[in-house]
Amino acid sequence: MTPLLRVIIQKQWWIILICCAKLCIMNWDDLKIFLAVARKGQLLSAAKLLSVNHTTVARRLTALEDELKTQLVVRRTTGCDLTASGEELLVRAEKIEAELLLAQEQLGGKNINLAGHVRIAAPDGFGVSFLAPRLNDILLRYPDLVLQLVPMPRSFSLSQREADIAITVERPRHGRLIARKLVDYRLGLYAHRNYIKEYGLPERIEELKAHHLISYVEDLVASQALAYNDEISRDFTSNFQISSTLGQLEAARSGAGIAVLHSYIAQNYNDLIPVLPDHKIERAYWLSYHESARNIRRVSEVASMIAVIVQKNRSLFE
Repeated sequence: MTPLLRVIIQKQWWIILICCAKLCIMNWDDLKIFLAVARKGQLLSAAKLLSVNHTTVARRLTALEDELKTQLVVRRTTGCDLTASGEELLVRAEKIEAELLLAQEQLGGKNINLAGHVRIAAPDGFGVSFLAPRLNDILLRYPDLVLQLVPMPRSFSLSQREADIAITVERPRHGRLIARKLVDYRLGLYAHRNYIKEYGLPERIEELKAHHLISYVEDLVASQALAYNDEISRDFTSNFQISSTLGQLEAARSGAGIAVLHSYIAQNYNDLIPVLPDHKIERAYWLSYHESARNIRRVSEVASMIAVIVQKNRSLFE
């Protein structure tokens, strides 16, 4: 075996060559444009992602369709939808993309000092209050990484690369995802000491009806796992509704009323007093990333380090 052949096999370039041969694709740039359109759902959004003109995106996409002799995308005024052929190409193209990224890391010697962007989508409470103060530990170890911490939208897709890693409050049930449970956590009722001084401390659930309650906006809840009012009381109704977890926290700290808060966040504030502490809600955080990123070390390594960070701080969630 020649040294060159050994390198090709070890670096997995043979997978890329086979995939490209099957797809008959000679221009990787056209395939990148297709991936951007598939993930963004619009030519203009894909153009912005790639920093090119939208007419270039349209032209190159048409060229790819002509080369493959099939329609990949249905263009509409509201956006683009993949055809059956487009869906099939997306699966194959993502495999090529993942192998190219892996080979780039390996051939570039970046398997030791990781580099590149990793986007982490997380709920605002966990992301801002827990992750943000601790992610620098990863950057100290891998200074060439660029970490992006973004809020978890109501709907998102790891397969469309809207994030590399997702933290959710439910185990993912759909898609080709690698998922692991991070930690169980609890929520409870809290109020500011000034509120309790003025309105008193309820001793029974039934007494909550006589209090000012702070809650979420029901139709903006990202997951049914976050709709927990009924677990406190069927009569838990609020005239102060805030979509943000941290917004609810700040409202409670202002003395506006009683709120259901994450215990690992509320315990950081001495001015917040537990209300009916025997009534707790339990949830769990899950970490997931797309199967195609399994061998992209910067993604898998960041995911592993997040899990380690959570484990080191497990006592905060108990």
